[in-house]
Amino acid sequence: MTPVVIAFYAFAVTTIGGGLMTVLARNPVHSVLWLILAFLSSAGLFVLLGAEFVAMLLIIVYVGAVAVLFLFVVMMLDVDFAELKAEMARYMPLALLIGVVLLMQLALAFGVWDYSDGFETRLVQPIMDVENTKQLGLVLYDDYFLIFQLSGLILLVAMIGAIVLTLRHRTDVKRQNVMVQMSRDPAKQMELKDVKPGQGL
Repeated sequence: MTPVVIAFYAFAVTTIGGGLMTVLARNPVHSVLWLILAFLSSAGLFVLLGAEFVAMLLIIVYVGAVAVLFLFVVMMLDVDFAELKAEMARYMPLALLIGVVLLMQLALAFGVWDYSDGFETRLVQPIMDVENTKQLGLVLYDDYFLIFQLSGLILLVAMIGAIVLTLRHRTDVKRQNVMVQMSRDPAKQMELKDVKPGQGL
C-alpha cells in the first residue's frame, strides 16, 4: 500500500472512532476531546482529497472556535449529566427508530450512487493548473466580487443595527458609572460597626 492509502485508512479509522467515542464517552470533557480528534481527522481526509482550504476552515472554525467553546461550557457549567442521561433513556426507542430510518436512507443512496460522466478526465486534467484555494479566490474576487462585497455590507449593517438596538437608554436599568466609583472617598463611604457579641446590627 502507498503512504496515501495508509494515511487515508488512519484518518478514516480515527474519524469513525472519534465520532463513536464522542457519543459513548461518559465524561463530557472527554467527549469534547474525542470530537476535536474527529474534526482533526476529517481535516486530514480533506487534505488527502486536495481540499486544503476546507481542511484549514474545519480546523480554524470547528476545532478553534466551536469545540473549544463546547469545552469551556462543559467545564464551567455545573450540569447534572446523570439526570440528562436518565431523561435520555426514555426517548431511546424513538432515537433507535430514527437511526434505523437514517441508515436505510443512506443504504438506498449508496446503492444508486455512481460517478458522473467524464470523471476520469476531470481527475487527470484539473480545471485550472492552480491550487483549489487560489481557484476559490479567483472565483470569489473576480466573478462574484460585487456579491461578496454586498454580503459583507449587509453583515456590517446588521451588526450596527444590533448595536443600536441594544444601546437604548432605559431609565429603569441601573448603569455603572466608573468615574463616580473611582472618585469615592473610602473614609466617607465606609463605616465600621462595633457589633457586640449576641447582638445583631
